[in-house]
Amino acid sequence: MKKQKSLWVLMISSVLLGATAVNAEQLQANPPASEVTTSEEALIQRIKAEVIQELRGSEFIQQEVDAGIERYVKQQREAQVRAPDQQAEKNIRSVTVERDHILGNPDAEISLVEYSDFECPFCKRFHATPKRIVEAFGGRVNWVYRHFPLDFHNPLAQKEAEASECAAELGGNDAFWKYSDLIYARTRSNGKGFPMDGLVPLAVEIGLEQKPFRECLDSGRYAARVKEDYENGARSGVSGTPGNILLHNKSGRAKVKSGAVPFESLKAEIDRLLKG
Repeated sequence: MKKQKSLWVLMISSVLLGATAVNAEQLQANPPASEVTTSEEALIQRIKAEVIQELRGSEFIQQEVDAGIERYVKQQREAQVRAPDQQAEKNIRSVTVERDHILGNPDAEISLVEYSDFECPFCKRFHATPKRIVEAFGGRVNWVYRHFPLDFHNPLAQKEAEASECAAELGGNDAFWKYSDLIYARTRSNGKGFPMDGLVPLAVEIGLEQKPFRECLDSGRYAARVKEDYENGARSGVSGTPGNILLHNKSGRAKVKSGAVPFESLKAEIDRLLKG
């Protein structure tokens, strides 16, 4: 291949040197014209024709075309793979202690942001995995829980999400996680897995007062917050649950890992993000 390319370069150079020799005396005698003369145009066309003719008779041009097509296809595939991550990077809400439920170091480099549905069986299966991730990375990764109740799991999934927010209002971040853990442990999932009238007793079980909890839940004041989480997840590319986005909090880089992703797969992806 290199030898063949060298021959083309030598051939073109020879032709161009010949063209220079033909016009040397003319250029010395007269200043350069502002327009190409008829003889110069003819010479240019002859050079083009000779080069094209030689290239057509070789495999060089076809090999270059094939390589170009291969590069283009590769670039398109890479762009398709990156598209969900770019959508997440553009739209996901930044993690803040004022707004989010965070398990682990609030200042961690990486956040595993989970958009989740309390009635999703895959979320129930996945629920223990983020805790293992937080423990495995020793403060470098935290877990952020956001709501994404699916329509076909409502009204129960929506009310469970609101109830978890009432638990947080009355008992703080620890109460949120305790309440959420118990729902996932006890629900049978799929929209009918937990009794609606069991939401208040569950709060009492973790030490919250019954009356203010019931008032909070009945008021529906956290419906808007749950909706905000859902809409942000949808804008960020989440279409099902669990919708997981690994977010590098400093750079804003993101990696979408949807579904009940195994621990090993998540860990490997986080290792790559941490290495940059």
